[in-house]
Amino acid sequence: MPLFGNTFSPKKTPPRKAASLSNLHLLDRSTREIELGLEYGIPTMNLAGQSLKFENGQWVAELGTFTGDRREMQRLRKRNQQLEEENNLLRLKVDILLDMLSETTAESHLMEKELEELKNHSRRRK
Repeated sequence: MPLFGNTFSPKKTPPRKAASLSNLHLLDRSTREIELGLEYGIPTMNLAGQSLKFENGQWVAELGTFTGDRREMQRLRKRNQQLEEENNLLRLKVDILLDMLSETTAESHLMEKELEELKNHSRRRK
């Protein structure tokens, strides 16, 4: 018990003021856009001479902005198609090889089993 009263007595904090004294939050959306300049438009960017815009969560190329040679574009599309076909052929070959491997493995296990049975049978005769 202290001699001269309670030494620790913090003062009460004053009540907080309102978070925002602005009345802009009371305005409707269109008025806020006009007042505050919130109309940004669609995000766009330019990569390698091609203009892209962000629509519905995806980057989309704007029409007529490709500056490259059309023949080059056709050549690239044709090469892409050839590579896709080659990739599909290679996948098919891998599937066939895996099937052949599993078949050969199964036959090998059967032959090993038969060989074991023949060895056991010949041991029993002796």
